[in-house]
Amino acid sequence: MKIALIAHDKKKEDMIRLAVKYREALAPHELFATGTTGTMVMGETGLKITRMKSGPLGGDQQIGSMIAEGKLDLVVFLRDPLTAQPHEPDVSALLRLCDVQNIPLATNVKSAEIMLENLASLDA
Repeated sequence: MKIALIAHDKKKEDMIRLAVKYREALAPHELFATGTTGTMVMGETGLKITRMKSGPLGGDQQIGSMIAEGKLDLVVFLRDPLTAQPHEPDVSALLRLCDVQNIPLATNVKSAEIMLENLASLDA
């Protein structure tokens, strides 16, 4: 599977904890992430991740393009719903693309855990 990992600034530590917990489930898959999130997750897990630009600098749009082209199978996007994002139109477009393309999307830790638990069970 091709999986994208994205996290707003206040959710990056949550993403790192998820990636550490589900490292074995994620390892056999092709991983993509926005810039800073990818760097942080790679540093903590050793997972191989193809990094895009930072979200506000076009990374969300790069991931969105992959979704539109059918090049992703799952998106974990830990969003911070309480902080205004300067690139909110890009975020909204990415979420809409997941719906249009029928791509599973986790936007919080609990939904991500459910998806990653399922992923782990499929690989077992």
